[in-house]
This record gives sequence, C-alpha cells and structure tokens, in this order.
Amino acid sequence: MTSYRNFGVVGGGAWGTALAQLLATGGAPVRLWAREAEVVAAINAEHRNPLFLPGAALAPSLTATRDLADLAACDALLVVVPVPYMRSVLAELLPGEAPLILCSKGMEADSFAFPVDIARAVTPSRPVAVLSGPTFAHEVAAGLPTAITLAAEDPALADALAQAIARPYFRPYVSGDVTGAEIGGAVKNILAIASGIVDGAGLGLNARAALIGRGFAEMTRFGLARGAEAETLAGLAGLGDLILTCTSANSRNFALGQGLGRGEEASALMADRRTVAEGAFSAPVVAAAARADGIDMPITDAVARLVAGGIRAPEAIQALLSRPLRREGR
Repeated sequence: MTSYRNFGVVGGGAWGTALAQLLATGGAPVRLWAREAEVVAAINAEHRNPLFLPGAALAPSLTATRDLADLAACDALLVVVPVPYMRSVLAELLPGEAPLILCSKGMEADSFAFPVDIARAVTPSRPVAVLSGPTFAHEVAAGLPTAITLAAEDPALADALAQAIARPYFRPYVSGDVTGAEIGGAVKNILAIASGIVDGAGLGLNARAALIGRGFAEMTRFGLARGAEAETLAGLAGLGDLILTCTSANSRNFALGQGLGRGEEASALMADRRTVAEGAFSAPVVAAAARADGIDMPITDAVARLVAGGIRAPEAIQALLSRPLRREGR
C-alpha cells in the first residue's frame, strides 16, 4: 500500500485551515496555499487564521504560501476551494501524479460538473478521491470527535488515504461511491438553507423535521437517478451531513436561511459574508440539473428562486404547503 506522509492543502478558508491543522497533528509538515496575503502572513507569523478560523491555534509545522508551485513535492493534495473557482485553481497546479482529495461541495454552473468531473478534466494524470461528511471546521481544528466518508473508485487508493489522514479523533469510513458522496454534500447545503428559513420564519420544530425528511427524499431521488448508492445517501456523506447542517446556526447555509426566513434580502445577506454559503451557489445549478433530468425537487427549486431574489420566504413556504397530497416516498 502506498504511504502518504507529505500533504498539501489548496484553499485557506475555514475548512482548508482545519484540515491542514488536522494533518499537522504531531508535528507533521503541511503546506497550505491561500490566495489572501493576510491569511498567509498570519499563519506563518502567528500560527493562526483570524480571517476564516478565529480562535484556533495552529501547529508550527503548518506553513502557508501564495505560490501553488510550493506544493509540487507533496504526496497528496486536499483541494478545498469553492466549486465555482476550482477549475481555474486546478489549472494553475504544476503537472504531477499526486492524488487529489476533493473537499468542496457543489456543482459547476452550465456544465453540471461535480468536483471529481472538474478534476479529471483539468488534471487527468492525478487520481481523485472525495472527502465529505458531517464536519464543522472549528470542531475538527479543536480535535473533537469526527467521522467522515472518504470515497474513491480505486479501493487501494481509498484505503491508503484513509490510513494517512485518520487520527484518534478523526475517523474516515471508506466508500467506493464517489457519486453518492458528492451528491450528498451538494444537496445537503441547499436543504440547510431551507431548514434555516424554517427557523428564521418561526415555523417550529415540526416543520423543520418535515423539511429534513422531505429534503432527504429529494436528495435520494436525485442521487439514485444519477447512479449513487442508497447506502451512501443514508450514511455520513448524506443523511449524517444533512442532520448536522440543518440543525445548527454554525452552518453558514443554515445561517443564510435564517436571514431569508426573517425577510432579509438574499443579495444583502450574501454580500455581507466573507465565507461562502455553498448552497447558495449549488441551488440554482442542482435545480436546473434536476429539471433537465425530470426529477422533482420542490424544496431545492424554492431555495434556488429565493437566493436569486425571484420570490420571498412567505411565497416559497406557501407554495410548498399547497402542493397536492401524495404518497410518501415519492
């Protein structure tokens, strides 16, 4: 089995920084690329990232750079940049064969490509894997117990990467279902916005539970239609992540939904955020992909219209509540 010891992380946001800190446990050298000069300076001089992960003390063995060429010697790279920018960032990597572990969630507009599709198109010589599951960055950085899915079509690659990133408090479960892991991660962010809307509008816990249940039905329909395995969607990368992000204001997507539920404008809410609520980018893309495939996803469609400013929360809620009655599971 190949051994991976020298990791690089592409992306200096909260999740990228938390993963870099995880990998630097015990003094292991980790190189993190960030676009922001202030992030690089703070990590190297103060061992912290006050811009995206305030309060987390970072290991001295974690160093930052603005030059992707500095990651060329790494055995494996964790890619943690938002999906809309992933294609351009990956195109800047030097040629190589080190595996890419894709840690961002969503679909690319127009192409309907998932991160794995983008990586294979831009860096065809590199093996790919997906890391997805119920994780808040600040908890991972603090060493709190976490379980997550690591999916790769090559079982040997999945096993080797899981062994390399596992820590006593960080437990990766291996899967061969890359499609399911990516779909679970993309759709749960959209549903977290919807759950936040329910909370912000004061609709109660019954409504939130119903939203999560019906949202999971949407995720399952979309996933199965695209070749995902039901077991993956019901596991950490699907249902597990859905529960986490639909029930806590620590989720950027849930917090965005809360603002929408209170009647705030989507454009103002998103303009005021330094960190990305990935579901806001994913919603219109997944909704369009579902329509193209003839898949019924009313909650996803409502969120897409809300973040685009086409409707307000009361209209979306009324539209969902007035849908015809139907058998459960459809």
